[in-house]
Amino acid sequence: MEQLIRIGMDTSKQVFQLHGVNAAEEPVLCRKMRRREMVRFFERLEPTIIGIEACGAAHHWGRVLQEMGHQVKLLPPEYAKAYVKRSKNDAADAAALCEAMSRPTMRFVAVKTADQQAAQMLAGTRDRLVRRRTQLSNAIRGYATEFGVIAGRGLAKIEPLLARLDEEKTLPKLARELFATHAREYAQLAAELEEIEAKLMAWHRQNEASRRLVRIPGIGPIGATLLAMKTPQPEAFRSGRQFAAWIGLTPKDHSTAGKTRLGAITRAGDAMLRQVLVVGATAVIQQARRGKGQPSPWLVELLKRKPPKLAAVALANKTARIAWKLMVSGEHYTSNRASAVSPAEAA
Repeated sequence: MEQLIRIGMDTSKQVFQLHGVNAAEEPVLCRKMRRREMVRFFERLEPTIIGIEACGAAHHWGRVLQEMGHQVKLLPPEYAKAYVKRSKNDAADAAALCEAMSRPTMRFVAVKTADQQAAQMLAGTRDRLVRRRTQLSNAIRGYATEFGVIAGRGLAKIEPLLARLDEEKTLPKLARELFATHAREYAQLAAELEEIEAKLMAWHRQNEASRRLVRIPGIGPIGATLLAMKTPQPEAFRSGRQFAAWIGLTPKDHSTAGKTRLGAITRAGDAMLRQVLVVGATAVIQQARRGKGQPSPWLVELLKRKPPKLAAVALANKTARIAWKLMVSGEHYTSNRASAVSPAEAA
């Protein structure tokens, strides 16, 4: 086989499609392999550049191939899609990956370590437990309303509501038994969530970047840990605006013929990260509207012109840019300057 300079690999659970080119950019490898065959093939192959779509198990295969001496580049699926010619199949996808990774302006995803993926798994587990708790609390409220038992809003009202339902003698026996089942499930969820959040806070205290980010208004421990976990290489972004665009906090651009046309925010990035930034910005705005805290003059003027929800997205955009600056430079945020200072100045 001729010397391969680049290989595009379309992955799946068991079948892998390879497309390789030589120095003249001529296809010399087009082959479908099973899992074991693929591993043996790359073990014997001379070190080369391998492009993989950044999807499920991509980071695992990136680490495996790097240990064999290969250089791995992960491509966002939406960037590789434009290079698929006509019909879509495994061979076309592998060829598209091989061509896309050769472009000088192509952007790549950094291969995460196993520890970094475990940290993201911790954040994802917490998010799933929170959604389950919300779903269960809404179900309890709905069922209780059917029997004329009403409770106020907020998670703090759920446990008193369950206690009232347990003492309510007018309820049918079956209903009391089912409410007791819901109460046990709610208590178990609360205990699991408390354990996960304790692990998350321990990770936050051990991570230097997360401890710096939490000082930014609108970013709490959860938001700081998510930013640190999901952005292991912030220097991969050329600017804070590009980082905010990656999260999905910038408007859609549909400009043409010299006319600027901006729409709603793209929501193209990580939904969990975007959510915590917008929720944090909303909390800052609520404090500012109540006359509490020390909002920046920029935010005060913005709230005079724009509705609170739009201002929250704009503030989240600005917060993301500040967070990127701190992660790249290693500086500390200070409220009196509303900017970043170096670690020496902060000391």
